[in-house]
Amino acid sequence: MEPRTEAELKALILKRGNLPRHVAIIMDGNGRWAKSRGLPRVAGHKEGVNSVREVTRASGELGIETLTLYTFSAENWKRPRAEVDALMRLLVTTIREEVQELMENNVRLTIIGCLDDLPTVAQREMRSAMDLTAGNTGLNLNLALSYGGRQEILDAVRRISQLARESELSLDEIDETLFEGHLYTRGMPEPELVIRTSGEARLSNFLLWQSAYSELIISEAMWPAFRRRELYEAIREYQQRERRFGRLSEQVKTSSVVE
Repeated sequence: MEPRTEAELKALILKRGNLPRHVAIIMDGNGRWAKSRGLPRVAGHKEGVNSVREVTRASGELGIETLTLYTFSAENWKRPRAEVDALMRLLVTTIREEVQELMENNVRLTIIGCLDDLPTVAQREMRSAMDLTAGNTGLNLNLALSYGGRQEILDAVRRISQLARESELSLDEIDETLFEGHLYTRGMPEPELVIRTSGEARLSNFLLWQSAYSELIISEAMWPAFRRRELYEAIREYQQRERRFGRLSEQVKTSSVVE
């Protein structure tokens, strides 16, 4: 029998056990959600905050290690000035209102991207929240702000090139492990599961290196309508997939038996 309630879905997920350590979400569809209801785009962004809150709570309850949310891309600066300003104000208001709950739920806040691109007040509030939550040991809520996957890779290449120029490392020492140590996500596990909402099927310059072997799940729900149940359903689908990493299905099954 198919689980019908959120509680049943959660129990089934926890029973299966192979939860992703890192879930990354491309939060898409705020504007379309608002437009479909005759509301201004900012109303979709505001409702999306409620989805962030609920998905963060649910992820922490499941024991997920890292939740990365594509909050504002490097390309989003191209949007109309009024919308960008509204988004920055919403970011400041939200972090001020939510930081206490992050503390109560043992959530640590981290940021990837170019935080210095944000308005001064937004930078100050984000850094304050990161400092306040730095000692928390539960879920790592990782916000991608002014983030671009290509820029992240270029920044890593530049840092490694500088080390090589200064003779602090040789070309033979440059491997995947060293490269990953220079990405914004250093120290975090790679995302096993990447979810995109609103039915769109593209990565949009998000975690390009880290998502090489991620399971991709496309949810038809717009982000403001993506809540606990939609997260559970995505994780349940992830649990039903066979992750082969280039191997044959038979090899994966044999390896699982041995383990």
